[in-house]
Amino acid sequence: MRSHLLNDATAESYRRSVTEGVERVAAKLAATRRPFSGVTPAELAPVIDAVDLDRPLGDASAALDELEDVYLRDAVYFHHPRYLGHLNCPVVIPAVLGEAVLSAVNSSLDTWDQSAGGTLIERKLVDWTTGRIGLGPAADGVFTSGGTQSNLQAMLLAREEAKTKDLAKLRIFSSECSHFSVQKSATLLGLGADAVISIPVDRNKRMQSVVLAAELEACRAEGLVPMAIVATAGTTDFGSIDPLPEIAALADEYGAWMHVDAAYGCGLLASRTRRHLLDGIERADSVTVDYHKSFFQPVSSSALLVRDGATLRHATYHADYLNPRRTIAEQIPNQVDKSLQTTRRFDALKLWMTLRVMGADGIGELFDEVCDLAREGHALLAADPRYDVVVEPQLSTLVYRYVPEAVISPAEIDRANLYARKALFASGEAVVAGTKVDGRQYLKFTLLNPETTAADIAAVLDLIAGHAEQYLGETLVHA
Repeated sequence: MRSHLLNDATAESYRRSVTEGVERVAAKLAATRRPFSGVTPAELAPVIDAVDLDRPLGDASAALDELEDVYLRDAVYFHHPRYLGHLNCPVVIPAVLGEAVLSAVNSSLDTWDQSAGGTLIERKLVDWTTGRIGLGPAADGVFTSGGTQSNLQAMLLAREEAKTKDLAKLRIFSSECSHFSVQKSATLLGLGADAVISIPVDRNKRMQSVVLAAELEACRAEGLVPMAIVATAGTTDFGSIDPLPEIAALADEYGAWMHVDAAYGCGLLASRTRRHLLDGIERADSVTVDYHKSFFQPVSSSALLVRDGATLRHATYHADYLNPRRTIAEQIPNQVDKSLQTTRRFDALKLWMTLRVMGADGIGELFDEVCDLAREGHALLAADPRYDVVVEPQLSTLVYRYVPEAVISPAEIDRANLYARKALFASGEAVVAGTKVDGRQYLKFTLLNPETTAADIAAVLDLIAGHAEQYLGETLVHA
């Protein structure tokens, strides 16, 4: 079995196996005509259940043959221009190259003696990102598994920096459109979901700063402590960006930690035309970025950035076998001192390779393209009497719903939209997401593929309308 270990003696076998795998995936990408096969859980589960993991195939080619049936054939392909579902992006080739390198070398980014250059590359990218944000010379950060982990660590730092240790008094303020990880973080940190005060949004789905000010004052009057304000730069459902300067001013006034969840909107940091939409983010105490959304990186690639690097000490624990206290005096850079994770992949290498090949402007141009596309899509929806569109996009998300010409109940329209989304997914022709707005069922385009065109959007809208009309027609027949 030593022949399967990657080392100097097996380098040629490694080259052959990986090359064959790459060729299979490349062929699959080139031949993919739909974002999804339409397979159901009931159809695919028996195929995977039939695999006997205790009887190895013994051969990489045979395993790749099998992989076609259990994975590649039915994967959801984000690179397809009619994948319009969740916040999943097609990935850039330099990042995939970085992924291949980091997987083979398998550095662990917790300590210097496991990563060396990897540690310094990650630190360089953290500095680059904090510079783009404008957090100042004391800023620092660390790569994470994703926005949920980044938000959790930000709330941990905010809790520890709060002016009381009485957890029952702590309150977090976020908009009603903020990510669910804010509530999850409050629960995990012992505060409880009730500690999160939801602030209503305006007609453009941005946090109402006037209401935030009133809630902060009420919090103070009740003897409670405003622990943190979470502003969102790119909400998951609408791509809306909260009024960051106004929120920053209120955070200063009430002594609250300001966190900006820019997991989606961080692509604006590389934009030459839309960077102003993030004005005010430089006043944050912490910022979440997800490079695996609007920087076109493979999952996972995220980071938490902070204005004052000293606050990262709240995540620091010392173990004699790993990062003993003496390493601080010795100035040995151990990233585990900043992280909630111990063993951690060298995900920063993907972004490093992307910047070294494409440059930041190249990333920004791709993100600008999908934001421009969203504006075209909004114009299509606004002009189409079959659809009701919610807000004009700031980023690349469109929320809308099919509305039939005939007058029927809102509940029936909800069911028609749900049916259309499911039927479209089952057909494999396109993938769209769904959400609720004021209790009603809506559909959602999340546009992160520069290869998607306005013609693709128009074609998908026709497909959705067709499925919805079919459902309503069948409903009338059965009625």
